[in-house]
Amino acid sequence: MPLETDLNRIKCIATEKEPENDRFKSFLKQQDVKKIDQLVHQLNKAITPEIDCTKCGNCCKSLMINVTSEETVALAVHLNLTVNDLKEKYIEESEQGQMVINTIPCHFLAGTKCSIYQQRFTECREFPHLHKSNFTGRLFGTFMYYEMCPIIFNVVEKLKKSIDFN
Repeated sequence: MPLETDLNRIKCIATEKEPENDRFKSFLKQQDVKKIDQLVHQLNKAITPEIDCTKCGNCCKSLMINVTSEETVALAVHLNLTVNDLKEKYIEESEQGQMVINTIPCHFLAGTKCSIYQQRFTECREFPHLHKSNFTGRLFGTFMYYEMCPIIFNVVEKLKKSIDFN
């Protein structure tokens, strides 16, 4: 079965499959966590290289991105700005020191591509987080982006088939 990459089709299919996906989430919570992680990691490893994220950019259009102090410094250097100027222009900081990009979509999204790709933030590098352990403990976040991310959509659909979910 070929991968689905058409964002409009993915959104339509996702809407149709809402009841099925609710059942699937319940089903997954009853499965062996390590077995599901292993399957998700295998599927992610096979599917991710087949999807060109630069033709999509949906994550950059919808994610709230946390930023570390180190990333702020590195980006300031990259953009030839002071850290204060960078923060003033692009970062919102809480009283507790938590930093996030101050707009959605991201300032650095140019069309469907990241204009600071080599300096992108850790959360951007790690999205959609399918390489991490405890997939079944992160179903809310995964399914929140199921209709927007071709990688998540295809991994979930292939996972259903690989574990004979009906």
